[in-house]
Amino acid sequence: MTPTRQKHRVLIVSGADRFFDYVNEMLPTDEFEIEEPLRSAGEVKRMLISSQVDILIINTPLPDDFGIELALELSDTTMGILLLVKNDMYDQTAFKVEDSGILTLGKPCQRQSFYAAVKLLAALSSRLSRMEMKNRSLREKMEDIRMVNRAKWLLIENLNMTEKDAHHYIEKQAMDMRFTRREVAENIVRTYDK
Repeated sequence: MTPTRQKHRVLIVSGADRFFDYVNEMLPTDEFEIEEPLRSAGEVKRMLISSQVDILIINTPLPDDFGIELALELSDTTMGILLLVKNDMYDQTAFKVEDSGILTLGKPCQRQSFYAAVKLLAALSSRLSRMEMKNRSLREKMEDIRMVNRAKWLLIENLNMTEKDAHHYIEKQAMDMRFTRREVAENIVRTYDK
């Protein structure tokens, strides 16, 4: 039995209606979930306030923005971004966006190249999402450590405990009260930090 893979959510923005049909034909529905197509950079920004996608495909030019500014603005997210530009603009556009991790394809492009680019972005998006989750977990752990250390120093200052005693006190309180060490530390900070 093979494990089921999560579908990658794809958002397409294009001023040309026939491009949506092209992408729908290219991307298998068992791998990709294509969102309702949008036609402008403004619509994309409004949509992304309340929703998240894995891959953004921008078919330039857009009616309200060529598409480069939109791609650069969204490049610090975990989504993979594919920018399609006319072949005569490929080098110039790729140079502007490649350092931001944006993939550029010249158009017209071959179906195989387009599909390979989208698959590459799906892999990139998955990897970035995993790294973001690890990063968030590490930030939370660091904040927990900071809070526990702050509580220890308050116990040392206010109750004349040694660092070892303060550490043991927090550990014991967490076990006895079935709280996390952070919850115990927050209670100590609320009590002594005035």
